[in-house]
Amino acid sequence: MGSFLSKEGSIANANYSRWLFPPAALSIHLCIGQVYAFSVFNNPLTRILGITESAAGDWTDGQVVRIFSIAIVFLGLSAMTFGKWVEKNGPRRSMLVAAFCFAGGFLVSALGIKLHQIWLVYLGYGVLGGCGLGLGYISPVSTLMKWFPDKPGMATGMAIMGFGGGAMIGSPLAVGLMHYYASETSTGVMATMLTMGVLYFCFMMFGVITARIPAPDWKPAGWNPASAKKDKLISTNHVSADDAIKTRQFWQLWIILCLNVTAGIGVLSVASPMIQTVLGVTAVVAGGFVGLLSLFNLLGRIGWSSLSDIIGRKTAYIIYLGLGAIVYFLVPQVATMGNLLLFVLVWGLIYSMYGGGFSTIPAYLKDLFGTYQVGAIHGRLLTAWSAAGILGPSLVVYIKNRALANGVPVEQSYNQVLYIMAGILILGLISNLLVKPVSSKYHQPEN
Repeated sequence: MGSFLSKEGSIANANYSRWLFPPAALSIHLCIGQVYAFSVFNNPLTRILGITESAAGDWTDGQVVRIFSIAIVFLGLSAMTFGKWVEKNGPRRSMLVAAFCFAGGFLVSALGIKLHQIWLVYLGYGVLGGCGLGLGYISPVSTLMKWFPDKPGMATGMAIMGFGGGAMIGSPLAVGLMHYYASETSTGVMATMLTMGVLYFCFMMFGVITARIPAPDWKPAGWNPASAKKDKLISTNHVSADDAIKTRQFWQLWIILCLNVTAGIGVLSVASPMIQTVLGVTAVVAGGFVGLLSLFNLLGRIGWSSLSDIIGRKTAYIIYLGLGAIVYFLVPQVATMGNLLLFVLVWGLIYSMYGGGFSTIPAYLKDLFGTYQVGAIHGRLLTAWSAAGILGPSLVVYIKNRALANGVPVEQSYNQVLYIMAGILILGLISNLLVKPVSSKYHQPEN
């Protein structure tokens, strides 16, 4: 068993097709992407005792919402802490640990619900599950780029697309299971957590079993690294994770990711109320609109990252940040036009670029720092996501509440949010424009 899980034991034979690894990676990301659907548990968790409505002693909305925040924070922290361990041990072992952590998080949370101890849910889904999120997110990234050095953007997009689409599976699955298990004495959440933990573990094991890494001297047939190097930012040298964080390029990309995610998370929180307030649609239609944004997010992750293989990573981020800022500025004007289709398409473009920003960043790191420890570097960069997960929603609430306190109408308070988020994207654009090749003093010596 130990040799099977080892990095050396997972080297592919000559008959292994590199196209078998993306499904293995996707099986992990489709599972851990369930975190985006955690909000379906929010209301049921506030009435564990009251069943039909909250009762004395039930958990509050604030206590429940904190579960998701803890999970996202530990996603970034675990990715940062264990990134080098993932590189050293290979995808099989790290995927297995991710499966135990993520599935185990559901099981510990179920126990917390049974005992009605919120700290156990924080420990389960938040801490343990969050570690599974972080390890699962970065586990396949480095290997994908080694299997697809000719198409790194497309490769990482295929996996990270799964993270964006995980909620499209996790949300109806959780709702259906809670409905199935619900009774006069139970909301069905505990049994749902147990079932989902087992199901996700089994599905993630498919990735563990089928994952392979290429031999050190392997390369795609007919691919020549020298002739493929078109972008001056693409380096044939390698930088260690410890040295990468000493470079200005790492922190420029950290700023880019943090600001792009801050703006994206921020505007998502106003999308549903804005379409209801300005266009007068029902809450049901608004809910469908938010679900449609998830589809654009998913398609953007594979589409934009694949395009970045052709136009270059820096150019791709100029589009995400520059065009994104322009579109954010135009959203209030589009909203006042009253055209529902145009409004949906504009928001769809915004969220496709938001998703593209996530899936393109690993390839951007590979271009600058090589593949030596790119998974570990990616893990450290994901702390920008953790920071944005706190900064974005907090900033939106502050902007909106301040505007309302100053007598600004509700619909115009949304406009202020969008304008400020557009300004945030412009700051990210400036950081991207300043990115240059990494200095040779950080390069690893050639063997």
